[in-house]
Formats: sequence, structure tokens, C-alpha cells
Amino acid sequence: MTTKERYEGILAWFAEHMPVAESELHYEDPYQLLVAVILSAQCTDKRVNMTTPALFEAFPTPFEMAAATPEEIYPYIRSISYPNNKARNLAGMARMLCAEFGGEVPSDLEALQRLPGVGRKTANVLGAVLWQKEVMPVDTHVFRVSERLGLTTRSKTPLQTELTLEKNIPGHLLPVAHHWLILHGRYVCTARAPKCGTCGLTTWCRHYASVRKAGAQEQSPGKGK
Repeated sequence: MTTKERYEGILAWFAEHMPVAESELHYEDPYQLLVAVILSAQCTDKRVNMTTPALFEAFPTPFEMAAATPEEIYPYIRSISYPNNKARNLAGMARMLCAEFGGEVPSDLEALQRLPGVGRKTANVLGAVLWQKEVMPVDTHVFRVSERLGLTTRSKTPLQTELTLEKNIPGHLLPVAHHWLILHGRYVCTARAPKCGTCGLTTWCRHYASVRKAGAQEQSPGKGK
């Protein structure tokens, strides 16, 4: 199977079986999504969604958050992973957002990465979700699923995975493909026990092919003689 055939098969399957794929984070505007994505680092979307309602009630706009100290933000996010660091990042992010961007989340990805707590992945998530930019945010799910399926080969860094996927996936599909891979990794191709028996991508999956090959070799006549 060629790389092109693998990509075409996988993308076609997703397009047919998961035509609508969106972020599972709850938000009402770019500011709320930015806050939610910052909080989601090394934390589940479910936990973030449980936390943000009270946070947004207390700080409904970046101006209210900019006026708060990290110590005032902390109680609202204490159940999130790394709450101290994230409280500092949220306070710093809100202040810069208000001081330099008038409280508006910038659509320029380089500008976004200047904000405290915003790295390349977070900026790409905002770009893909809010503005349908042709970028591929790579989190742990995207990194793992891409390698297992064979969309990448021995990728060592998220950036390497990102560039490989952007090279091989048509640009207009990148924003939705990001969600396809995340949701597949979250619910089917899970980290510890991938559900290969119920997966629709086994025809093109490199990991599944290797598992089948290993099983066939173990069951072959004369094995161990």
C-alpha cells in the first residue's frame, strides 16, 4: 500500500462516517475557547468543561480576567492539572490580550503565540477551529493515531508529525482532519487498549496489519519446533 493510498482511504472513511467533527470544548466566543484550550493542556476536555462555567461567570471577558491576580483565578481552576502555572498564564494572557490587542483574540498565529500559555499547538487549535486555517494541531491523540495508522513513520516530535500531515492531507480538510484524528484517538484508538475489533480503519492501518502478521506467525504450523 502506498502512502497516498493509505491517506486517501483513511480520509475517505472519515468523511463518510464522521462528516461532522468538532471540538468537544464548550465555548461561546474566541476568548472562551482560548481560555479552554490553555486549560486543556494535559487535562481532559471533560474536566475543562466542568470547570469553565464558574470561571467564565467570574471573568466573562478578558478585561475582568486581566484585572485579576493569579491567586484570584486559582480557586476556579484548582481541579485542573497544573493550576498554579495555568492561573499565572491566564492572568498574563488576559493582560497582554487587553493591552496589545484590545481584548480581541488575534487571528494571526504568530501573534497568538506571544500570549502567555499559548504555544504552537494551542495557536493552531484556535486557527483551525475559529478561522478554518489550513493547519494541523498535534496533541497526544493526533501524534499516537497518526503513527499507528501509518500516516507518519517513526515521528519523533509533534512538529514532525504536523509537517508530515500538512504535506499529505489536502489543505481544506486539515481543520476537520484534526478533529477526526483526535476523536478517533479518544474513543477508538485509545492509548493502552486500542479497539481494533470495532475500528473501521483496519484496512489501511499499519498497526493492525503488524498485529495480524504477528498473530499469524505464532499460529503457523511448526512454530517452536
